[in-house]
Amino acid sequence: MRCVAGRRLRAGLFALLLPAALFGSAVPSAAQEAEPAYPSPEWFEREATNFATVSQAPLEQATDPDFQLRWNQQGAENRQEYMTRRYVDGTWWWDSTGNLCNHWSGPCTGDPYLYPGVDPFYENEGLVEEAIYFDAGGALLSGRIWVPRSSQPGDRLPGVVIETGSVQAPETLYWWFAQSLVRQGYAVMTYDVRGQGRSDNHTPDGESGTNFNSDVFATNLVDSIEFFLSTPDRPYPRVGEREGAPIDDYNPFFDRIDHDRLGIVGHSLGATGVSVVQGMDPWPGRMLAANPVDVAVAWDNLSATGSLAGYSVQPRVPTMGQSADYGLVPTPYSSPPEPQGKNGGFNAWKQEGVPTYQVNIRGGSHYEWSLLPGFPTSSWDWGNPLTDHYSLAWLDRWLKLPGETGYADADARLLDDAAWVDRMSFYYDSARSFPTRTGGLQDCADIKAGCQPAIADPTGTSLALEVQGNGANRELVATLTETDSGAAIADQLISFFADGTAIGTAVTDADGIARLKPPRQYAGGPRDYRAEFAGDESYESSSAEAG
Repeated sequence: MRCVAGRRLRAGLFALLLPAALFGSAVPSAAQEAEPAYPSPEWFEREATNFATVSQAPLEQATDPDFQLRWNQQGAENRQEYMTRRYVDGTWWWDSTGNLCNHWSGPCTGDPYLYPGVDPFYENEGLVEEAIYFDAGGALLSGRIWVPRSSQPGDRLPGVVIETGSVQAPETLYWWFAQSLVRQGYAVMTYDVRGQGRSDNHTPDGESGTNFNSDVFATNLVDSIEFFLSTPDRPYPRVGEREGAPIDDYNPFFDRIDHDRLGIVGHSLGATGVSVVQGMDPWPGRMLAANPVDVAVAWDNLSATGSLAGYSVQPRVPTMGQSADYGLVPTPYSSPPEPQGKNGGFNAWKQEGVPTYQVNIRGGSHYEWSLLPGFPTSSWDWGNPLTDHYSLAWLDRWLKLPGETGYADADARLLDDAAWVDRMSFYYDSARSFPTRTGGLQDCADIKAGCQPAIADPTGTSLALEVQGNGANRELVATLTETDSGAAIADQLISFFADGTAIGTAVTDADGIARLKPPRQYAGGPRDYRAEFAGDESYESSSAEAG
């Protein structure tokens, strides 16, 4: 989890001064609280307290003079950079007129503590390079590539591409997660879709972007994935030129990336883009032959029915959905919502047998994932750490290799209910259905209500049969072991057969060996002997034959 000096401390101290009704942690434990009857004064009181959570962040920020100063300073610096590059030195390469956040000021600043010169991340932890590339329609896109400062050419880092939300959201709103990923050993790409932030507002032939043409949340994600995976030997296809612009033909950190390990993350319409792109088959790109995505995270929310650029949602890779109690325009509830109301995508993935997880934030809004100063959402220390924790753990579960940071404890973090359940919605069910690395199926329909222990897959077994001696000295020796480890399995019943007839049973000893002397009529001459282990909840069945 990230920790920005100053902002975290101030927010924490201010939270102590807030009225209880405005701070979610003052509400009784979601895991232990009795459900109030509806309608009743208790139900409406709880809803009023829960809804007040979306006032936390704007109240904290409005009453924190240090935050206000930092926000205004950074917004002014961003706007000055925009004006200088566009109107003075001629290095503004994008036709971003019409994009409300092309200057990255006001709420478009994002978290004002996450900028170079303020945040020591850039000197101590991360390297960031600008990426300038065309989308397939010829619009020039603006992005950034992030890698750990400790990485070197020749490293094979797993990669993640982050797509913004719609309604003009720029990449700055998601730098918090880019930094978290870099700290966790990832290479990362952030970018502005066509029609938003610094990217071109439209293509040369006038095709728009953002919400006017929501297909870009699929097509630009495909473009950006291919740019992220481009190399000098496999350059990203150019579409046109832009006078004076230093167009990139390949990822500047191409030689630090494992091109076989890729995750995608998206918010809002970007979450719909993620839901669609993860399942694209055939792959519609111009550089790659097949879909390279291995895992996805959809922030508000995983879609079951979305359709973009002619593609519908097809569950293909492990995907986590995240949502919150309240939406784009937070509105209090006048009656209990449907507990499965946020889980359509989760249920679609589970039905197809694809690993999935759904986390619904208690008292949160649509802006838990996009750090917009002044916008209605929970304290930046409430919902955002929850999404940071689960998003990182999910990506680690499917992308990390043994020995890499986050590999060994990914499952444990995904199952750490005690630490996070009180931040999960009491209206909407958070749920999971995925296998751990040890083979246990974690299948839980309502995490806040409590989950049963994992259902472990039976261990594979191998059975060997040997015939020793002859006549009255003949003995059948069966040896039962675990297939993968070769460990002996004791105290298990083995059934013996001769020429298809059951002739007796024996129990394996500490060495996994069961012995049986055949009855006299089956002890001599050539015989077809067989041993069988029926299996149980812990072990798979197996058998062996000998003559």
